[in-house]
Amino acid sequence: MSDSERKVLEMYEGSRPREEDLFETSNVNHIAWSLVVILFGIVIWLCIALVNAENQRYALITNQCPDPVFKGAVDKACLYTVKSRDHWWEHLWYGFTHVKPERK
Repeated sequence: MSDSERKVLEMYEGSRPREEDLFETSNVNHIAWSLVVILFGIVIWLCIALVNAENQRYALITNQCPDPVFKGAVDKACLYTVKSRDHWWEHLWYGFTHVKPERK
């Protein structure tokens, strides 16, 4: 190889693709982020379930769904639609802060 060929090859050496950058690789751990998204979804689902359970529990305690036909019974259709407190976050807060049953 002559000097002129060597100079031309050295001049174009920087334009040659590097083999280590030829294939795209990701440094993001997809399994960890998938677990984070799944666990976040489960937490949201459990919060919704807690709000619904606390809504029905408070409606039963305050006797907001009495059965119109049978005295002392509960109207189950009313329990699905009752809004026993003003906001959903009140149910969530009560459920988070009162983990033990109240003593009477």
